[in-house]
Amino acid sequence: MYKNKKLKDFEKVIRECVKCGVCQAHCPTYLVGKREGAVARGKISLAAALLDGEIGLDERLQEDISMCLMCGSCVEKCPNKVPTHEIVGAIRRGITEQQGLSLVGRGVSALLGSGPLMKTLSKGGALLSPLVLKKVPESSGLRLRFPSPLMKDRTVPQIAFRNLFDRVPEYTEGRPAKPVIGFFAGCSITYAYPEIGEYMVNILKAMGFSIYLPREQKCCGIPALSSGDGKLVEELAEANVKAFQKREVDYIITACASCNGGIGEYYKTMKGDCSEFTGKVIDFSVFLEQEGLFAQLAEMKKWQQRKRVTYHDPCHLKIQGITRPPRELLKSLPNVEFVEMERANSCCGLGGTFSVYHYEESKAIGARKVAGLIESKAAYIATACPGCIMQLQDIINHAGLTVKSVHILELLAEALAEQ
Repeated sequence: MYKNKKLKDFEKVIRECVKCGVCQAHCPTYLVGKREGAVARGKISLAAALLDGEIGLDERLQEDISMCLMCGSCVEKCPNKVPTHEIVGAIRRGITEQQGLSLVGRGVSALLGSGPLMKTLSKGGALLSPLVLKKVPESSGLRLRFPSPLMKDRTVPQIAFRNLFDRVPEYTEGRPAKPVIGFFAGCSITYAYPEIGEYMVNILKAMGFSIYLPREQKCCGIPALSSGDGKLVEELAEANVKAFQKREVDYIITACASCNGGIGEYYKTMKGDCSEFTGKVIDFSVFLEQEGLFAQLAEMKKWQQRKRVTYHDPCHLKIQGITRPPRELLKSLPNVEFVEMERANSCCGLGGTFSVYHYEESKAIGARKVAGLIESKAAYIATACPGCIMQLQDIINHAGLTVKSVHILELLAEALAEQ
């Protein structure tokens, strides 16, 4: 059984924080709220005080700890690489153990912990969408007709009636001697954006790979991690490792940055060895470059009418240093004119359940990207995370822009279909 770390497991690295303040200039929540408790060094001070018994899990501490996207921007710039996002996760789990899950947390856990419930709700949502959603004029989004007080005016994507498991087989036989690819789709691709999963499967199939999409796979655990449900994270990790043990695979590809950060990075920090599983996890752009697809794409004839596209760095890829391959993929596409934008690597503001609890702050964080997007004159903003796609489109809709947020795989599939 895989276990989450406790706060005491981080005591050594907590003491290594020198309060230099480098994190302050890179913390999304601090930049919009200017509260010391929101910045990484403030949270580390709170963690140290908890360990020393100087404070308890009171309401003020919980508010400061909730003001974290767990994006890792602070860790990336920290001279001592203090893993603030992991420490925040440990504190949130401690709060849950002492006080139980919040109402939102209970809802998230009930949904993510049950595949049948998620499938039923997605199909029901698709059928009821005309009643609960309305088209946002002149934009790529839908708005809730009866908005939640927590997320007033949130725009959302169209709900798909047929999920990814309804659309593609569990196993697709490829060419002899080619590797077998396990595909970890994740909740967003499986239920909200199944077309992204279809693009991935069809591209791998065209390249001759065998593809295994186990039906037993669950959520990666990032939303549960964000809401402090440590028990569910452990259950999901156990289920996902078992799901990919039923057939021998050479790689486990993700097309969702958050899922890659969950099953590929967070699982490594858990107690219990799942290195055989995590060692196979690879982002789709890294894999496709490794297999020589970029070079093949670069040789294709450029389209006369190309789409002007810019790129947003998902935090879960950025913190791993996966910033070049997605850009190189976009640059190689014959149907794309790639342009860089200012603040491409700034967080979009989603942060798992952060945008549910703190939607106004979430919008303000995302709005910091708008000026760079306008200046780029891009018609599309591509990324590699379905959560970012939804958040970016919401930001775009509120800014009154006509830009469309898309997954890189949509543009890649378009180029290959033409070929």
